[in-house]
Formats: sequence, C-alpha cells, structure tokens
Amino acid sequence: MRKKLDLELNKDALAIFDLFTHLLNDPMLRNDLKAQIQKGDRADWALRQVVESYANRFAKMSDVYMRERAQDVKELGQRLLFFLHNTEQPVHEFNEPVILVVRELTASILASVPKEQLLAVVSLEGAANSHAAILSRAMGIPAVMGVNTNPERLSGKVGIVDGYSGEIFPDPSNELLLEYQELVTEETELSRMVEQTVDLEASTNDGKRIQIMLNAGLSADTSISLNKNVDGVGLYRTEISFLLQQQFPSEEEQVHQYRSVLGAYPTKRVVMRTLDIGGDKPLPYLPIDEDNPFLGWRGIRFTLDHPDIFLIQLRAMLRASEGLDNLSILLPMVSSVQELDGATALIDQAYQEVSAEHPKVKRPEIGVMIEVPSMLYLLPFMAQKVDFVSVGTNDLTQYLLAVDRNNAQVADIYETLHPSVLAAMKHIFETCQSYHLPVCICGELAGDPIGALLLVGLGYDTLSMNTSNVAKVKYLLRQTSQQELKLLADKALMQPYGETIYNQMRDYFEDKGLAGFIRAGKS
Repeated sequence: MRKKLDLELNKDALAIFDLFTHLLNDPMLRNDLKAQIQKGDRADWALRQVVESYANRFAKMSDVYMRERAQDVKELGQRLLFFLHNTEQPVHEFNEPVILVVRELTASILASVPKEQLLAVVSLEGAANSHAAILSRAMGIPAVMGVNTNPERLSGKVGIVDGYSGEIFPDPSNELLLEYQELVTEETELSRMVEQTVDLEASTNDGKRIQIMLNAGLSADTSISLNKNVDGVGLYRTEISFLLQQQFPSEEEQVHQYRSVLGAYPTKRVVMRTLDIGGDKPLPYLPIDEDNPFLGWRGIRFTLDHPDIFLIQLRAMLRASEGLDNLSILLPMVSSVQELDGATALIDQAYQEVSAEHPKVKRPEIGVMIEVPSMLYLLPFMAQKVDFVSVGTNDLTQYLLAVDRNNAQVADIYETLHPSVLAAMKHIFETCQSYHLPVCICGELAGDPIGALLLVGLGYDTLSMNTSNVAKVKYLLRQTSQQELKLLADKALMQPYGETIYNQMRDYFEDKGLAGFIRAGKS
C-alpha cells in the first residue's frame, strides 16, 4: 500500500503506514494471536477475537484521536483476514472518474483506486480524525465521513462533495454546479499562492519574525518526518508508544524512539511532553476507572504517583539527547507549584544518574503546559522554576468554559474564539513577558487561520501546529502587518460574543482578499 502511494504523497503522509507496520511487528500482538490459537481456536477466529480486544481498548478512550485508532486496528485485522483466505488482491476497473461511496473508508481502498480516477469519497461510517480521512486530505481528495444516507440514493448520479462543509449534493442544479466550479478555481489559485511561501521564514510584511513549530505524533498531520519548513518540534506526544503496547516500554525501547525523533531535527529544538496518560487515555495494562476522567488521574498527576515509570522515561529522553543537545522537556496537566517541584526533583535525579554514565549529556530546558485555569494565577510563582511555557488551548478552552469538547450535545458551546479564551491568552502573554519567560501556543488555535493571526496580534511569536497548516499560516502572516494584527486583537478583546469576534475577523479576511482561507480553515 505504501509503495502504491509513494508517488502521490509526501513523507509526512506516508508516515501513517508506520502505525500499521508497528502493529504488525508488535511482539505482544503476535503473542496474543499465538496464545489464542494454542487454546484451540482457528487462526481466523483467533484473529477476530484479538483484533476486537485491541480495537475496543482504543474505542473506549475519550481522546478523539486515540479513539479513531480503533478503526486502524480493525482495518489491519480485515487485511490479515483477507490474506488468510486469499493470495491476491482483488482488481477493480475504473473507466471514468468517480465519487466513491463506501460503508467504511480505509487506507486500502484509497490505495486501490488510481488517484486520477478518484474525485471524492463519501463514507457512511468513520470520522474526520481517522487515518483514512487524513490520508485523503493529504492526497487532496475531498472526503465526507459519517454520512447518514442510503447509498442507493447516490448510486449512478452526478454529485458535488464539499469536503469543507461536509455537505453532499446529488443531482445539483446548473447554478450550483457553476458556483462550485468557481470555488474549485479559487481553491487552485489559493494553493498555488500558498506553496510559493512554504520554504520562506514566517514573518509579517513589516518584518516581525514568527517561529513556526510542529506538533508531532503518529498521523499524516503530525509526522515526525523531517520538515525543513518548520523551526523545530513544539510538541511531541510520547504516550503513543505506551498506548500501542501491552506492557510499559523499556528504557532501551524509549531511547530508540526518542533518538529517532531528536535525530530528525539535529539542528532544531524538539519539545517532548512527558507521559500524558490516565483517565481519558488508560493504558491497556493499567486500567483506570473514573467517573470524570477529564478532572481525574492524568498527566503529571499520574507520573508523580508512579516515579519509577517517570524516571525511566526521563532517563530515556536524556540518553537519547546525548550529542544532539536539542531536547526540551514539557510537563503536562500541571495545576500546582507542588507538582512542578516534585517533577523537577525527579528530573534532577534522572539527570544525575544519566550524567554519571554519560558525562556529555546536557541538562535540557524544562517547561510547563498551561491547560488548567489555576495556572493563569500561578505563573508568577513558577517563572523562576521553569525555562519556558506552552499553552494547550484545546484543554484550556474546555476547562475555562466547563464544556466537554467531545460531547455533541454541548459542541456549540465550545468556542475557540470565546471572549474569555482570548482574555486568558492576553493574560498569559503579558505575565510571561513581565517575567521574560518564552511562551509557545501548541493547541489547535495556533494552526487555525483566524486564531494564528489573533495570537500574533496579542504578541505571541511562537506557534506550534500540524504540518497541514504550516504553509497557510506562513502565507497569511506575509499578507499582514504586526500593527494591523494588534489592532484586530485589541478590537476582539472588547467584544462580549465569540460570534462577533468571528464576524470581525471574517470581514478582515474578505477585505484582504483572503476569504478562501477561512473556508479552508474548516477542513
């Protein structure tokens, strides 16, 4: 599958297949399969039981990205099952370009259809965070997931698929067809303009330099592959390898993984977040049952209660950084000075142990994530204890508004441009400025076209985002000045409604001829 898409996708997108190869090479998965067969089960039945067990584990997680990994496990199981009974891939003939309607979109389906014949995909099941959906975006193919419709209603018809809005128009009128043809032309021109600046430094047109960092993990949008167009890695999530195994990864296993990430950016800074596990992301080998996981045993709370696990991870990070010296360590879900003191003491212990064996290892910079509201008022007490700060806008917004962002019933209340969120961003920046503390935004707001410009207007000069947003944000910054953005941010801070802030920004984008970026920002 990877070879089939090799010419169609960049290395970032192809990294998606690393998850499949990781699972296939996972000795725990193999051992579970063998154990099931040794109990007397047929290979195909053993496969189904083990795969469903793994998939259910992911499906129960509250984190949207991790929950979508359940589908990846199922897809791998389906492919293994197919090849247990067949020796060759089925061949489908496509005589003309099509909109493909499937019950469940998989990477296999995308790899089986020639790209030039695939106009769009409509999937009856699945979500926007699935790897198949991410792959389709990387290939430039519109995909609408989780469509509640009868596929017979669409079969054989001319149609329009809007991957941004998630709308499908079977048998569209001539007027609607003309409107969308104009949008396609506009989109093509937009992409052409954006690609012209992707290799340039990010800066406003009056010379304000902005650091663009990468959020890294196991997906096409967050690849650990070398990206020469960013200034480093602003957030590397270390919990992925813990979640994919049935026991805690050893220190050596962690050293190998962290070294590969640090080595991909040898001259750039890499911020590694310590294990953010527990509650909504329970380990398969350490189940946690809580009534309210988002307010429970997670992040630094979990690791401080397990100093042995924490020390192994810290030692692995330090050892992996030897000779590269580009590591920074970020502590998640900190809500008190005591937690920071406890974590710092363990970091000091790990450094002393490692430096005794590896004298060339440098002590990395230490930072805290601001995602709990209490941190807004504790920053003055922490300023002398940390080297930098990262703001996780996703969780901070959730906690400020008391809204579960994964709950469809209150989804409309989760506003990234809520006045209180912008006020908190301003407060954090001004506090960090007064204590000369470097600060980075690593939540989704940083990669959103409107959010990125407002944050720069508030004074932020370091934004960390997914690969797919880097080129857009760079281009937008070059069309604006720092003074313009400051005026926009000041105006936004005076508004009581998030909708008003959005409308003001929409008007600004339209006046600058950049309205297409707001539409694209919804993808």
